Amino acid sequence: MLDSRIRPYIDLFTNSIGPRFARMGITANMVTSLGFGLGVLAFAAITQEMFVAAFILIALNRIGDGIDGAIARHEGMSDFGGYLDIVLDFIFYAMIPLGFAIQNPENALAAAVLIVSFVGTGSSFLAYAIIAEKRGMSTEIRGKKSLYYLGGLTEGTETIAVLLAMCVWPEFFSIFAYIFAILCGMTTVTRITWAYISFKD
Repeated sequence: MLDSRIRPYIDLFTNSIGPRFARMGITANMVTSLGFGLGVLAFAAITQEMFVAAFILIALNRIGDGIDGAIARHEGMSDFGGYLDIVLDFIFYAMIPLGFAIQNPENALAAAVLIVSFVGTGSSFLAYAIIAEKRGMSTEIRGKKSLYYLGGLTEGTETIAVLLAMCVWPEFFSIFAYIFAILCGMTTVTRITWAYISFKD
């Protein structure tokens, strides 16, 4: 919901850094992979109750996610780069609640519910993009992307805000997880409805 409003400010930062990295020979896929590695470290930090470190690593992961896109736009976007970015993003999103479930087994049910809700938002997003591509639809409302970007109530900005909040207040993980899972469910239903309107013919 907030991605389109925040995107211009993010682009001011990432678009100034991306070309410099590209000139140094740093590719978008390198940054994507490094960012994912930081995400794995964030997962490990959560399991060890190192929440400050996890907060920093999650933030760095997301900064990397913005910079890899800026590099790709500078050097030319590739299908594999877009594929790698989206796959590693969704794995990263699932790892964080899993980390909280490992850190405290009492969080397991809430973590499982949240991960299921992520499957809903992720699959509704990707399935829409596949059909949109088939129909030749395109949009740049969230900036230039490798695939059709369908928004919703819970997008990247909201997701990262919640994951960071969980690191600040880990004792409230279950509350954050259940509330955000409900919002993700609303996003999924909205996307299915929009897909019906767009594709019913």
